[in-house]
Amino acid sequence: MFKNVMKYGGIILGKLEDEIKRRRTFAIISHPDAGKTTLTEKFLLYGGAIAQAGAVKGKKNSRHAVSDWMEIEKQRGISVTSSVMQFQYKNYCINILDTPGHQDFSEDTYRTLMAADSAVMVIDASKGVENQTRKLFKVCVMRHIPIFTFVNKMDRESRNPFDLMEQIESELGIQTYPVNWPIGSGKEFKGVYDRDKKHIISFEASGGQHQVAATEVDLSDPSLDSLIGENLHSTLCDDIELLDGASYEFDIKKVRKGELSPVFFGSALTNFGVEPFLENFLEMTTSPTPRNSSAGIIDPFDPEFSAFVFKIQANMNKNHRDRITFFRICSGKFERGADYYHVQADKTVRLSQPQQMMAEERQVINEAYAGDIIGIFDPGIYSIGDTVCSLKKHVRFEGIPTFAPEHFAVIEQKDSLKRKQFVKGVEQIAQEGAIQIFREPNSGMERVIVGVVGVLQLEVLEYRLKNEYNVDVIRNDMPYQYIRWVRNKDIDMKSLNLTSDTKWVQDFKDNNILIFTSEWNINWALDKNEGLILEDFNKD
Repeated sequence: MFKNVMKYGGIILGKLEDEIKRRRTFAIISHPDAGKTTLTEKFLLYGGAIAQAGAVKGKKNSRHAVSDWMEIEKQRGISVTSSVMQFQYKNYCINILDTPGHQDFSEDTYRTLMAADSAVMVIDASKGVENQTRKLFKVCVMRHIPIFTFVNKMDRESRNPFDLMEQIESELGIQTYPVNWPIGSGKEFKGVYDRDKKHIISFEASGGQHQVAATEVDLSDPSLDSLIGENLHSTLCDDIELLDGASYEFDIKKVRKGELSPVFFGSALTNFGVEPFLENFLEMTTSPTPRNSSAGIIDPFDPEFSAFVFKIQANMNKNHRDRITFFRICSGKFERGADYYHVQADKTVRLSQPQQMMAEERQVINEAYAGDIIGIFDPGIYSIGDTVCSLKKHVRFEGIPTFAPEHFAVIEQKDSLKRKQFVKGVEQIAQEGAIQIFREPNSGMERVIVGVVGVLQLEVLEYRLKNEYNVDVIRNDMPYQYIRWVRNKDIDMKSLNLTSDTKWVQDFKDNNILIFTSEWNINWALDKNEGLILEDFNKD
């Protein structure tokens, strides 16, 4: 199809193709505290997007990471929401999706992975594969996303790199190929050996500055002993021999199918090995990949614009209390001021004030291409998973799964005069996808039941209601752990035979829902109510 269009598109389509080809869109995932946000900062540093890298846990005289823009993130030293950053590096235009590492915010990470073409998995060299890494990895495998592994914190004492490779392979079920190999660890970390070029890259500490002093030396160079030490030189030679005989062969097709993970070693904090990793990663990854839709596979080079919503964030601008909807562009070119079709609302929309992001920093843009992430001012018409496309070619992308909450609490306002702010705050934060809200049948909005994946989300909710909407709330945790949507539309809910610790609630589309304290109570409901159909996820 594209070749046919090329004949008619001429020079313009040539530019479209060139622009899309140089796009790279990837997510960074890891267990908390593995150094994911620090690595993101160093990428931005190399791209010239920032002048000085920040630390996640900042001292009084140091700056916070660009990607941690919420006040609560700066206070706690963790990322609680995904952030989007774009920068240029050489001839590439790179979109980074930095995700929260904490498991309580994992559903935000899952949604973000839907917008990425590949993933960088950061592993702490001293700890290896951790719980959250396993969960996120499974999502990548489900979507066949290429996974690149960066073994971080080699400047600290680390586990044996062979043990790390074995653990990644056995626990995550993926083959590995070390692209480079570490020389020492901790204070003895001297650099990495590039297996393809067969030379050593020795680094000097830079204090986080843009350029890291690196010395490239051939393996046979006589000065190597003085550079890295005789013992490390001998160990490296043994390691190379073992690697060449025991490791998997490099296969770019397997990499792009998500079956083989290229592995790199380094230290994001000290800048060791970051730029070699970035350069190799950009060479191995592809331009934006095709997406499934109601109209079949959508080619990113199709000139007709299409995009889907994967994230909504309220109150990024404290002065304006606005709401930004994030779109992943799947095909064609976006143009500011043009009319597009909002599939779910069945109406024409004009995407006003299109912006590209650097965390909370924004820049209004006139155009964007397949692979890019853009933020659009949203008056409250979009939901996660919505599709926007050209007026000529209507498509609908696959929906983004909603994860069942595992923790519930009743939230009510302290001051009844602030009902309006309370309702607005709860609804807006719910639309972001961080929480789900329910109410008891025939009740108002003075009190709502909130469902979350992780307890920390409840703390963030309380914090945001107070600081963004000026509403103090009372929170009472509930003992429920399981949720089921009732699929029988005609059933009389009041007549159901349920245990005393099962609760009937409704969402804001009036769907009937049951929440339970145990699986035993779920089985009771099914056994005692013939014909009752329960589902553990929401299709509506």
